[in-house]
Amino acid sequence: MKTAKDPRHLHRISLLEDLFAYSLSGIKPKKNSQLSPILEKLSEIDLIIVKKAPKWPLNQISKIDLAILRLAIWEINFGATPPKVAVDEAVELAKDYGNESSSEFINGVLGSLLK
Repeated sequence: MKTAKDPRHLHRISLLEDLFAYSLSGIKPKKNSQLSPILEKLSEIDLIIVKKAPKWPLNQISKIDLAILRLAIWEINFGATPPKVAVDEAVELAKDYGNESSSEFINGVLGSLLK
């Protein structure tokens, strides 16, 4: 059972914070950063977001929601995380860090990805 102190959950929070910071600054971290594998696939991930949320251009998605989506899509498509776990974690992160509609938006985009 996931808890607030679960190391995997804490690792996701750290990656989310780094992705959010990257979206604000545009400065790529060092090559050996834990964020590097996600940034290497960022154009593919963003293309998936554009296809699965066609009514929301990337620049209109809140930075935190975008960071959550990028992390979850990377975990689903390129990581070793089971899709159900990645979606559940993304929705929980959206509840904790996003606005009141973030979790529904994240769930909808990821749900359409998994169909």
